[in-house]
Amino acid sequence: MLNSNSLRKLDMQDLMVFVALFEQNSVTDVSETLCVSQSTVSYCLKKLRNSFEDDLFINTRTGGMQPTGKAGAMYPHVLKILESINLCHAGPAAFDPGLQAVTFNICAPEYFEQLILPRLLKAFDLADLAVMVNVFKLEADIPAEALRDGSLDLVLCFGPNFHRRHADFKSQTLLDDDLVCVFDKRATPAEPRLSLQTYVERRHVFPTPWTSATNMVDGWLAQQAQQRQIVARANSYSAALKLITGTDYALTLPRRIQRLLVSADTFDHREAPQGLPGFTLDMQWHERVDRDSANTWLRAQVIQASAQQESA
Repeated sequence: MLNSNSLRKLDMQDLMVFVALFEQNSVTDVSETLCVSQSTVSYCLKKLRNSFEDDLFINTRTGGMQPTGKAGAMYPHVLKILESINLCHAGPAAFDPGLQAVTFNICAPEYFEQLILPRLLKAFDLADLAVMVNVFKLEADIPAEALRDGSLDLVLCFGPNFHRRHADFKSQTLLDDDLVCVFDKRATPAEPRLSLQTYVERRHVFPTPWTSATNMVDGWLAQQAQQRQIVARANSYSAALKLITGTDYALTLPRRIQRLLVSADTFDHREAPQGLPGFTLDMQWHERVDRDSANTWLRAQVIQASAQQESA
């Protein structure tokens, strides 16, 4: 709030006249510099004097308009006001990762860490950018409050409709994928696509893509009035592969993960039962940072790395 109602009558031109008079000591020079009439300069000065209850500038024969002590004290503050107004007009500076070190916090499943994050970090390294990425494991649901309070920049999650929707979140699909069944090479079924019966008769190792008691496979099986026997839950795809080595256990993996991690020397794969749905990898962020230059830059990098994976 303002200390005096008279201050409400001031405008930007008055403050510009004050600064120009302080620096040039001449109404004529100020008039030419600001492209206004001398009477306008005089009117602005009158408003300034009334508002600040001081002459501010004294007309002398030899030195022109000389500032009073109060004007001298005001000058740096008025400069800052004008500078602040210019900053408000210009908006925040665009994010440039080449000028400063930056850390981004992302919540994501292992799927992102295996497929997208390596490409992302390689791009940062090639561009010699001081960018650090902290990845936190996706829990049972989207960490909504962490996105809202800014402690997380992005969330990568599976879709569609695996997590509760939030009206204040933006979302973009990055990748589509489907599921395949992986076996130890010596225990691979003959049929190229597993029947539902063959699938549920095998014992399964389940790699938990996020910390949740439910998953897309068992949800689909329940719709078919079927269930599978899970003998172990692994924290990673690599650990799950080790668990099926030398056994007849089945491991259901995203096709992109199977192509990336599964050695043809040890394992083989078969198509999943007809009707087992695929999924998407989605990126979510809070609407508050939708136009934030740093967050926009990060999203663009993730999209680019995902496009590279899509074409691989």
